[in-house]
Amino acid sequence: MSHVTFVDTTLRDGNQSLWAYNMRTAAMLEAIEGMDRAGFESMEFFSATMIKKYVREHKENPWHWIREGTRRARNTALRMHGSIRGGLEKKPTAVAKLVVSHLVDNGIRLTRNSNPWNDYSVFKQEVDDLRALGMDAVANIIYSVSPRHTDEYYAQKAREAAALKPYRICFKDVGGMLTPERTRTLVPIVLENIGDTPVEFHAHCNNGLAPLNYLEAIKLGMTTIHTSIPPLANGSAQPSIFNMLRNVRAMGHTVEMDEKVLEPVREHFTFVAKRDGLPVGAPRAFDQSVYSHQVPGGMISNFVHQLRLVGMEDKLPAALEEAARVREEWGYPIMVTPLSQFVGTQAAINVIMGERYKQVTDQSIQYALGIWGRQGAEYMDPEVKDRILARPRAKAWENWEQPDPSLKEVRARLGASLSDEELIMRVYAGDEAVDALQNAGRPREYLSASQPLVRLINELTRQQEYTQVYIRKPGFSLSLGKAAAGDPS
Repeated sequence: MSHVTFVDTTLRDGNQSLWAYNMRTAAMLEAIEGMDRAGFESMEFFSATMIKKYVREHKENPWHWIREGTRRARNTALRMHGSIRGGLEKKPTAVAKLVVSHLVDNGIRLTRNSNPWNDYSVFKQEVDDLRALGMDAVANIIYSVSPRHTDEYYAQKAREAAALKPYRICFKDVGGMLTPERTRTLVPIVLENIGDTPVEFHAHCNNGLAPLNYLEAIKLGMTTIHTSIPPLANGSAQPSIFNMLRNVRAMGHTVEMDEKVLEPVREHFTFVAKRDGLPVGAPRAFDQSVYSHQVPGGMISNFVHQLRLVGMEDKLPAALEEAARVREEWGYPIMVTPLSQFVGTQAAINVIMGERYKQVTDQSIQYALGIWGRQGAEYMDPEVKDRILARPRAKAWENWEQPDPSLKEVRARLGASLSDEELIMRVYAGDEAVDALQNAGRPREYLSASQPLVRLINELTRQQEYTQVYIRKPGFSLSLGKAAAGDPS
């Protein structure tokens, strides 16, 4: 029997996949100390995507979360998620490196990241740059289903990833498409080809099979798994830590986790979900159609939104079917950011227009030109590629190169006297959003389930129809009263 360790994904992947980063800083701070005592090997703590979200929508300074969160978590290694050059919105490399540098200064010295094509020739520069900044990398090998993604493909990718000498390799099932049968064939192939590089397993529950796949992988030797704390588990996030602990122990494996300290954390997150109207992750039923369109769960809601805007919400099945067709024509890209967004948006446009490729996005043109990976240009169906690139708009992108200003140039544009933290926020979130922050973006106190009396009093003081409130229990008495208008007492 093996010793199994756990990486927590609640505050990063659970918060993103299920709540679209709608958990506020103070709510996360309320939970971090309890999570820190549970025995996780590490916790995913931050993604650069959070900067834009927290500044623009929550009106909060994300550096408060970084500083205060790292201060409260002293027992568990904290992780960033993401890379210097990745993502849907490419930021200046110098600024992305500045983010990493400041995370390292705050004690975050590990990140897990990917190349959307599993292209490790490109990824080598990423790993080298992170090391130079003091941060180690866990390199993802992303699972996908297509005629190209064969056993031989994954054997080769495992060797290429291991050759980079990363801190670890993470076998990642982002679409939740692995089955127990495929896990039993593929996990040994990955393990045989990574040498002595430690490995982790990260899977989403989109299709309900991730918990079973974890157990199969553990039997085969992948003994570090990614889990989340309910209600930020299941659904499109990772399996529940409570469920996995029960099953791992029942199989006879050893663990060093104290889930009792996580019970108040679960209660806290449940309170947050109820108070803020956020969804509770639940196990999903198996859906065979996922293997055709492979559209991530979070993108389906965007599909519905796009179709609703033009009164075609009933066309969702057609849009999903079209996504499968577009993906095939584009050479079976892995349906992860940003490639999944490109495929999905073009599919929706094809359905809305009633004619395939009558209109195309700039991203479709960039994909066909290889701007988002040389594989896009190499693998795309020649006829589709010619149709996309035949339009005049394609000429504007033909010799385009991604602008990559230096830090000095960025400072000259935004202001030489800005602190590093403010400069980063302005690059990621925009000047207008940063200027709108009040009290330096300090998060407001979050009254939670662990403060029931304080919360009750706070809510009662908001009531206009009552002037006197009495609270009595054995050994305790409290009386509150409102003064009449104009009464100085």
